[in-house]
Amino acid sequence: MRVRIASIQYRFRHIDDWDGFANQVAFVLNAAADYKPHYVLLPEIFTTQMLSCMQNDDVYSAVRELAGYTDRYVELMREFAVADNYYLVGGSHPTLRDGKLYNTAYLFTPKGEVFTQDKLHRTRWERDEWKTDHGDSLHVFETEHGRIAILICYDIEFPELARRVSELGTEIIFVPSCTDDRQGFLRVRYCCHARAIENQVYVVMTSTVGNLPAEGLRLHYGQAAIITPSDFSFARDGIAAEGVINEEQIVVADLDLNLLDENRLKGTTIPLLDKRTDFYSLTAPVIVDVRGEPSKQEAEAVSAPT
Repeated sequence: MRVRIASIQYRFRHIDDWDGFANQVAFVLNAAADYKPHYVLLPEIFTTQMLSCMQNDDVYSAVRELAGYTDRYVELMREFAVADNYYLVGGSHPTLRDGKLYNTAYLFTPKGEVFTQDKLHRTRWERDEWKTDHGDSLHVFETEHGRIAILICYDIEFPELARRVSELGTEIIFVPSCTDDRQGFLRVRYCCHARAIENQVYVVMTSTVGNLPAEGLRLHYGQAAIITPSDFSFARDGIAAEGVINEEQIVVADLDLNLLDENRLKGTTIPLLDKRTDFYSLTAPVIVDVRGEPSKQEAEAVSAPT
């Protein structure tokens, strides 16, 4: 089975109101639809572009004000997924539930259904400034174009999550991200490659780019990429496609899901089959002191008065 992916590098720019945001979203999603994709990915918290027109300098209250746009965000994203017949991983959006704020990714289906995946690990900014809560459930979504999972930005840096969804047959992991500098971007990017190799899955990431006049979101460094396992059957360097760093664009690639099945059984390495679950269940590794006894000169140096 072959599936087509469109991953959108979304540029932040000042907007005047919700209509300005909706118009920019319409532009990029209409452009993506021209490629006839099965899946489209937008970045993490790309809706924070709205902060540029909300005139609220208090980050705690501003992000909660943004959460008030959730219904409009959902309807906007759903409209495009249905109209153009693709699965839309609509980035993520600050969402209030039962008085708690979550960084929530939304999956919109071609039939108009909406599913969510909360971010499970918070960055220090999210925890200390936005005061978000962490999610407590991890989902694998069964579609007619394969099994997928969503790990939001920082979550891809925890190998346990990708391993768990891969053991349930996930073939594509989507990673919407938002990073403000090269170091942060590379942490996410390198971890995407590692998870693709460890679990023999495709990993699709994207990022916000550009500048935004809003506290904590002024600078962005990003690049979309469609990442494969590293083996002869896949793209050179394990990259099916990638964008130009910090430019607004859409990255598109076709992925063969059948290659994953073959690679998991007959690849140069087969980590999903070779993993030692019997060994990993041991309570702890053994610490072995190999320093040896100190020499006479070392002992005298330590005991000599100063």
